[in-house]
Amino acid sequence: MIRRILAFIIVFNLTACAELQDVIGQLPQGGISNEEIASGLRQSLNFGIDKQVTKLTQTDGFYKNELVKIFLPEELQKVDKALRDIGLDNLADEGIKALNRAAEDAVKEATPIFVNAVRDITFTDVKNILLGNDDAATQYLTEKTQTALYNKFQPVIQSSFSKVGADQIWTNLINKYNSIPFTNNINPDLTDYVTGEALKGVYTMIAVEEKEIRTKISSRTTDLLKKVFALQD
Repeated sequence: MIRRILAFIIVFNLTACAELQDVIGQLPQGGISNEEIASGLRQSLNFGIDKQVTKLTQTDGFYKNELVKIFLPEELQKVDKALRDIGLDNLADEGIKALNRAAEDAVKEATPIFVNAVRDITFTDVKNILLGNDDAATQYLTEKTQTALYNKFQPVIQSSFSKVGADQIWTNLINKYNSIPFTNNINPDLTDYVTGEALKGVYTMIAVEEKEIRTKISSRTTDLLKKVFALQD
C-alpha cells in the first residue's frame, strides 16, 4: 500500500517527466488529484502516529501492552528472580512497573517530532521508501527521528524516575537484592536502557498502524483516506 501511494507522490513531484505524465493520464477523470494523494499519505501517517503514540502515553500504555512492555535488562533479571524466590513478588512487580511508567511519561514528547518528519518528506525520502521494504515508512520515521527522540526521552525518563518513584523503588529493590547472602552487589543506571526500550516501543506501534492502514479498510477514518487508499484496493 505505502509503495503504491508513494508512487503517486513521485508523480506529483516530477510532473515534468513524460513517463510520469503518462501515469497521471491513466487516473480516472474526476477521480483524485495529485495534491489529494500527497495529502492522504501524510494524513495517514499523522493519524497513525497520533493514535499509537497517544496509546503509549496513557497509564499502562507500555505496562499492559505485551508488544512493548519493558522488562529488566538481562543483567538485572537475576534480581527479579531472586526477589521472587524469597517472596518479594510485589516489590519486583513495582520495579518493572516503574520502568514502564517512566517510558509512558517520556513518549508524550514524541508527537511534534514525528509530525515534523512527515511534513518534511522529500523526493529522495519518497524514492527510498518506494524502493524499500514493506515497513519502509516506519524505517523512514526511525531514521529521521531516532536521535531527536532519544534526546527528548532521556532527560524526561531521568526526571520521571524521580516523579513516579522509580529511583526509590529501585534503590529499595537493589538493596534488598544486595542483602541476599552469596549475591554480588550491583548498582546499574537504568536511564539509558529504558530510553532505548521506549524508542523501540514507539516504532513497534507505528509499524502496527502501518500494517493496519495497508490491510484494513476500517482503519481509513476520513473521506480523504478512503479516497486515496481505494487506489490500492
